[in-house]
Amino acid sequence: MELLIKGSTELNKMFMALQRTGASLRRDFGEVESLQQSLRGAHDFVQKAANRIEESILNDLLLVRPAAGLLTPNVSRAGDGRDEFVLALSGAANFVRGNPHFAISLALRSNDETKIALIYSPIDERLYYAEASTGAYVFSAFHSARIKTSNQNEESELTVAYNTSDARPLIGDIRRTGCPALDLAWVAAGKFDAYISDPLDYAEIAAGDLILREAGGTIEMMADLVATNGKIEF
Repeated sequence: MELLIKGSTELNKMFMALQRTGASLRRDFGEVESLQQSLRGAHDFVQKAANRIEESILNDLLLVRPAAGLLTPNVSRAGDGRDEFVLALSGAANFVRGNPHFAISLALRSNDETKIALIYSPIDERLYYAEASTGAYVFSAFHSARIKTSNQNEESELTVAYNTSDARPLIGDIRRTGCPALDLAWVAAGKFDAYISDPLDYAEIAAGDLILREAGGTIEMMADLVATNGKIEF
């Protein structure tokens, strides 16, 4: 097999599965843009598209590890008890409104540890990815580059993404993007310095967790999710 990106054969097979699914999502996105006069119709269409993602990509992933289980926000399938794919369409609410800021988050976990993580933005065909203990990377236009978190530690200089409903004080230059997976990837890549969120479904953050850690960041999931560049505390 010819490797598309720096990494293992399994990583590349997972990426190819994401590319095939991404091509379908781009077609769906073109259709959902024409449904904006009826948000309910658009929402129903996107839900069906998300279900198709789970069905189509599962067939590809079973070629990677046939006995693996599957965890999504809507589906949990038992596997061999050792391996599990964790999948989510992050930013679905953006998709519904014809906003291209959404992504597919995909992780492979073995023995309760994430080994491979990918966050793929289908519209601009940009991939953030990592394998345990090998660093984090971004791939676009046939070029891979290693990513690192920012060095910012001055409160006045921070750019912070939020996804919170409480009344906590907001710090820094504030962003609200509606796509948790890409928020985590952008902290990993130094585009944001931190991301603070209400608790999220694990399927949305499993891939971002590994990518951020491999890029030098930190993430804690307690009352809130707090992800940082590793240089600041909240």
